[in-house]
Amino acid sequence: MGQESQPKQWIPASFFPVSPLILVPEALGEFSVYLRQGQEFVLYSRSGERFTHTQRVKLFESGVDEVYVQTVEKPGFDEYIEENLGAILADESLPLEERSRLFYDTSAGVIRDAFDEKLPPRLEEEHFSRVRDVVRQSTDFLRDERALRTVAPFIDHDYKSYTHSLQVFVYAVSLYSSFEPDEDQLYEYGLGALLHDIGKTRIPLKVLNKRGALTKEERALVQTHSVQGVALCANLEITQRTFNSILFHHERMDGKGYPSGIKGEDIPLAVRCITVADIYDALTSNRPYAPAMRPYDALILMRDEMSQAIDLGVYKRFITMLSGAKIV
Repeated sequence: MGQESQPKQWIPASFFPVSPLILVPEALGEFSVYLRQGQEFVLYSRSGERFTHTQRVKLFESGVDEVYVQTVEKPGFDEYIEENLGAILADESLPLEERSRLFYDTSAGVIRDAFDEKLPPRLEEEHFSRVRDVVRQSTDFLRDERALRTVAPFIDHDYKSYTHSLQVFVYAVSLYSSFEPDEDQLYEYGLGALLHDIGKTRIPLKVLNKRGALTKEERALVQTHSVQGVALCANLEITQRTFNSILFHHERMDGKGYPSGIKGEDIPLAVRCITVADIYDALTSNRPYAPAMRPYDALILMRDEMSQAIDLGVYKRFITMLSGAKIV
């Protein structure tokens, strides 16, 4: 019996496949694009060349649904996706599921870089500009009620600061969008949602990841993260709405929150949305001191034990949103 041929879908580790629909016409990419012919990979466009609309149409008309990029050029490809994220997310010819994957993976990488670097006393402009651009390029995408349903499968339930921040951003922007804010409001509060826990980069990991109960001193230290977050961003061009999101996301409707003890409608509506999103994502994530809860159980706990802390009107709208996205 002859040797079986390799499956057609086999791909060597030196290449990875992408949809040609991801390639934005006239955008410059620092990676080459290859077509597959049997087991061979044939150069289609060179690194540094602009991929044209004509090339994209020809690929579509030829029935090509995958092109290939060399693995060694993945950093250049990732940078290209980050720079063109807005155009990609707005492209209705690209399946919503694929746009959602690119949104989550690209955004997570940007936020990981901002959170995982050994930060100086201020958030560096380089990191901030990348975070800001992710927000600018993705808020319109998240306004679409369909987006949360297709982003949801990528949600990471193992708690990490950067994925938590991204997921709070997703939930909060989707929720706040239902109140029909203007473009500036959604961007500024969305940026605040993404940066709401940036101050935790100033809290020792041994405290943040402690398995047992925090001491009084440790709890007080953790509660400084809101103020420390504002301090980290003080040198950046950030509006008061964004600062309010970072500073007030642990305030409570009954005035028993921190750091200021403001209450009720003195807490901006968008910040009340961020608070609900923050609590929900934390409860449904595996943390060092508590396992992840199922969405339904987390929502019941929020209703039964936090009714004095959260805006119940926002909470009910949040449930409606999660239900529409088939999360609960």
